[in-house]
Amino acid sequence: MINFLKNKTIASIHVAGMLLMLMVIVVFSAIVAYKEYQNFEIEAQSLHAEFIQKQKDTIVFDTTRVLNFINDAYDYRDKAQDEATVKKQILHAIEELYGRQDGTGYIFVYDFNGVVVSDPIQRQNVGKNLYETQDTNGVMVIKDLIDISRTKGGGFVEYQWLKPTTGLLSPKISYAKSFEPWGWMVGTGVYLDEVEKLIQNQRETLKNKLNHYSLQMVLLLVILFIVGMVGILITNHILNKEISLFNRYFEKAAFTYERIDEENIRLFEFKKMVHYINTMITAIQERKQKLKELNLTLESKVEQKTKDLSEQNILLEQEKDFNASLVKAQDSFIKHSIHEINTPLAVIMTHIDLFKMKEGENRYLTKIEAASKIISNIYADLSYMVKKNRFDYRKKHFNMSDFLKERVDFFEEIAAGNKHKIIEEIQNDLWIYFSEEELQRIVDNNLSNAIKYANRGTDIKVVLKEENEEIILEFIGNSPKIEDTERIFKPFERENDVRGGFGLGLEIVYSICQKENVKIEVQSDDDRTVFCYRFKKKEQDESIIT
Repeated sequence: MINFLKNKTIASIHVAGMLLMLMVIVVFSAIVAYKEYQNFEIEAQSLHAEFIQKQKDTIVFDTTRVLNFINDAYDYRDKAQDEATVKKQILHAIEELYGRQDGTGYIFVYDFNGVVVSDPIQRQNVGKNLYETQDTNGVMVIKDLIDISRTKGGGFVEYQWLKPTTGLLSPKISYAKSFEPWGWMVGTGVYLDEVEKLIQNQRETLKNKLNHYSLQMVLLLVILFIVGMVGILITNHILNKEISLFNRYFEKAAFTYERIDEENIRLFEFKKMVHYINTMITAIQERKQKLKELNLTLESKVEQKTKDLSEQNILLEQEKDFNASLVKAQDSFIKHSIHEINTPLAVIMTHIDLFKMKEGENRYLTKIEAASKIISNIYADLSYMVKKNRFDYRKKHFNMSDFLKERVDFFEEIAAGNKHKIIEEIQNDLWIYFSEEELQRIVDNNLSNAIKYANRGTDIKVVLKEENEEIILEFIGNSPKIEDTERIFKPFERENDVRGGFGLGLEIVYSICQKENVKIEVQSDDDRTVFCYRFKKKEQDESIIT
């Protein structure tokens, strides 16, 4: 509806309304005419049925009276008189008494063999056998009349027959009933073309009535259209005059803020608008004045703000340079610190090995070696964190089973120092395409955490197996329940603050697994904790082929 009214004039809307009204009137008139026609068809059918029934009643009455006459004559005949003479007298009386001026309504008599006994219209057929006579529609007229006359109470037959008054075939319905003592079929009929003439006359009357009605409707539509158009022209003239007045006021108000004089407006609806328009003009004028004053103050404020921002930008640039140099110095400090740790750590590890080879095992030395290996693992984590964004850890195809056994051997001393034993369930000859450095970070951090958090004196189990096209690596230990299995993979987060640590190990593990599409599963309850890592073997094999 909104789109229809878009860019439309008042005149076009009025014309559209008139056309819509005319359309409604035309449709209503057509419906009325159609209803009249339907009513006539129903009335014609009723008239036809009523006429047929009336004619049927007439021919049944006439046939019954004739049969009563024949039956009385038969019952009271003179027994001594010749029967043929009696029949002839009865037939003569019937022919003289029945029939109409137009040659219809006569009584015909046939014997059961189809021989004409009496036919006052076509006397030349008396004595002829017409049993096989058919009409144009194939109706066996005489045969059907004889058959139905012998049923209980007689019956009707419809057929085409020659009408005496016109000499043409016309539709006819006859009623026949038998007189058994003499083997006669007695009947009479009526022609049906009269009812068709009556209905046709009614149809012509209705047609003339509808034509007259249509002419009146057309005349009414023309008058309504003319009156409507005149009304539209007058209305549009008044509206255009008022709208033009509003346009002139608005043109002036755009520059001079002139208000509309209510006395110059004639239409009541437009008078109601004048108050709101004048209020709007006043408000616009006041706001424009305030904006002008505000602009004057804003210019000075903008100049001052620009000056302040310029000074702040200088300070921000200086602070940015200072922060960059601080980060650079921090990064350099971490790199040098890691490097400085590596040298003495390597010396310690080497001399421990030399001492053990020369002097044998020593329980104090074992504790020193375990602590050194822990420091070595922390060093490896820090080294990886510094290098991971600037160094490409290359992948290669290697035996993961042997690699895992070597790392378990490395952590044996640390586990023994904490009263733990590492149980290996490692399937042999499982190969993987991976970075050795990154796999070491996964294994070492999990072994280090298992040793650190396992209950004292319990075993730690390391499992490596192939299952459903996956290489599964599991670390199983008896430790306190982990309440939040997702939080432990975030940087600087630890489940137990009492055990110490930076909280970076599992964050490193998580970042490597995300990068290499390794699935992590953590299960923890009051009895045990399982860290499970699933390496997809299919992806490993495809990477090797590539």
